[in-house]
Amino acid sequence: MSSGERYERDAEALLCKAGLTVVARNWSCRMGEIDLIMREGATLVFVEVRQRVSASFGGASASIGRQKRERIERAAGLYLSTLGTTPACRIDAVLFEGGKPPQWLKNIFAE
Repeated sequence: MSSGERYERDAEALLCKAGLTVVARNWSCRMGEIDLIMREGATLVFVEVRQRVSASFGGASASIGRQKRERIERAAGLYLSTLGTTPACRIDAVLFEGGKPPQWLKNIFAE
C-alpha cells in the first residue's frame, strides 16, 4: 500500500468514526479524481485527502490551489450528473501534516 493510499484509508476511518458512510473510493473521470465520496445523512460529501511532511510552503491546506479546486469541482459536477437527482453536497478536506493529528475541514470552497 502506498503512503497516499494509507492516508486515504486513515481519512476514511476518521470520517466513518464521525458517522459518514463510504459511497466510492478514488472515483476518477476525465476531469480528475475524487479521493473519497461519502454520505453524511442526506448530504453527499466529496473528500480531498492531502498530506505534507511539514507546514513549510503553507502545508497541506495550501496544496489545494486554484487548479486543484477547479479539478475537484469539475469531477464532482460530473459525478453529480450521473445521478438521477442532485442531493445536497459539499467538498471537504482531510489534511495530514507532519506528525500532527489529521485535520478535517468541512465545505472548503464555501464562499
